[in-house]
Amino acid sequence: MTVLDELSRSRYVSLTTYRKDGTAVSTPVWHAVDGGKLYVSTTPDAWKVRRIRNNSRVVVAVCNARGRVADDAPRAEGEAVLLDTAGTEGVRRLLARKYFLVRLTGWATKILRCSARPAIGIVVSF
Repeated sequence: MTVLDELSRSRYVSLTTYRKDGTAVSTPVWHAVDGGKLYVSTTPDAWKVRRIRNNSRVVVAVCNARGRVADDAPRAEGEAVLLDTAGTEGVRRLLARKYFLVRLTGWATKILRCSARPAIGIVVSF
């Protein structure tokens, strides 16, 4: 089984981004894998977005919900790119296929006619 297959099967991955001074910062995130790339959605004002704008190098590893990465956990280094509105909508669809809670909040937003939380998609190429 490849690293990408194991990342795809996991519920959470730790997305490690880097500050300007090179310090690594890891965050557990929901994700989807499609076409050999890993997709994540977050808010546009998240610190990880700011760090990716400064340094697109990231490391992705299988983790638990609290972000703990086992010593033998599969990991891969890649290049992150921030997506536009159309790309972000595609990421939402991918995440909705994998996570019921994403579908549920999407339905609730439509039913209650609320505005959706602003989001930005991130694609990681390996």
